[in-house]
Amino acid sequence: MTTITRKQQNPTAHLTPEDIEALGAELDAIRQEVLDSRGERDSAYIRKVVDVQRKLELGSRAVLLFSALPPAWLVGTAGLSVAKILENMEIGHNVMHGQWDWMRDPKIHSTTWEWDNASPSEGWKHSHNQIHHTYTNIVGKDNDLGYGIMRVDEDQRWHPRYLVQPMWNFINACIFEYGIAAYDLDLGRNLRKPKGDRAAGMKDPEFQRRAKQTLAKIRKQATKDYVVHPLLSAPTGSLLPTMAANAVANVVRNLWSHSVIMCGHFPEGVETFELASIPEKETRGEWYLRQMLGSANISGSKAMHLMTGNLSHQIEHHLFPDLPSNRYAEVAPKVQAVFEKYDLNYCSRPLVPQVYSAWHKVFRLSLPNGWMETTNKRNLPSQLKLLYKLATGDRKTRRVLTRALEMKAKAQREYAAAA
Repeated sequence: MTTITRKQQNPTAHLTPEDIEALGAELDAIRQEVLDSRGERDSAYIRKVVDVQRKLELGSRAVLLFSALPPAWLVGTAGLSVAKILENMEIGHNVMHGQWDWMRDPKIHSTTWEWDNASPSEGWKHSHNQIHHTYTNIVGKDNDLGYGIMRVDEDQRWHPRYLVQPMWNFINACIFEYGIAAYDLDLGRNLRKPKGDRAAGMKDPEFQRRAKQTLAKIRKQATKDYVVHPLLSAPTGSLLPTMAANAVANVVRNLWSHSVIMCGHFPEGVETFELASIPEKETRGEWYLRQMLGSANISGSKAMHLMTGNLSHQIEHHLFPDLPSNRYAEVAPKVQAVFEKYDLNYCSRPLVPQVYSAWHKVFRLSLPNGWMETTNKRNLPSQLKLLYKLATGDRKTRRVLTRALEMKAKAQREYAAAA
């Protein structure tokens, strides 16, 4: 058995190497069945979604020309929020995965699509398609897992700075598109380097090229949302309301996409992996197994699946990132049957419980191991009270509480080492 999770109880210990390769062959067959049956209904689906999204955005922006009137502001802002979510989730994300390249349509092709987001498509495709989907949930390799800014696993050594990770995670959710842009640049990793290495990294020609590209994209997005469209509304006295509407729509889109990503990668029941546990030459079956264990789904309606970009089927997406997104619901029962056959956990919950689970884990891992139970909801209020005291108390209170947390973390490490 070569695929080893970071948890003390390995959920794959019962599988033999032969089981893993047989599992991989079954999933390959599911994928090939979809590839062989792609056709007109799939192309009609994506063209319809693109058409609806563009009409919704155009109509919402037309309404916002009169956004000085409260009803127009509410309708326009709501419509623009939905349009931005559709463009990012169901269209941009999936088009840039190459899910529709087989259509040979240059308007809906991974090489030509530029999405409504602060991150340039070129950088996103590298960090997401090549890095994240190759090294899914490998701590230290997959920066999607907490974006390198959070404690995401019990085996990571606790430090007092992690106490603020719930607050930082919320801030990151509000500005998520800029967090993605920084992640695509690998900015955090550069900033964490020693001073000399950091300066060299910032001066690297390739980094500077990508940084200029990202800044140009941010400038273009800001000009569109906060200059051009507000100016178009100025004759009706709606300049500031339109500017505010665009800001709200961007924040709504950021919060929604962050929640969907959190639900697919971070809730209780999703495994993470040691880099050292991954074989140098990972087989197809081993790669499939890691995607199965490192993903979670959101159950719900067709409308909810559409608004998540079908990333509510995150398990199926991680297994088959190049399949048309409208097919994930179709293959999900077949994939779940493979989970059941090989006695693996198919992690799926409705939206609200899944969001709660992900945030509960963020709070739990902000403290030393054992301070907050994995599934005990009653501990959340006491956790919030502790964080409040640490944030608002005087220097002596903060020092005493932080010292207590450090001592308990040290005792737990010593106990674990002795065991």
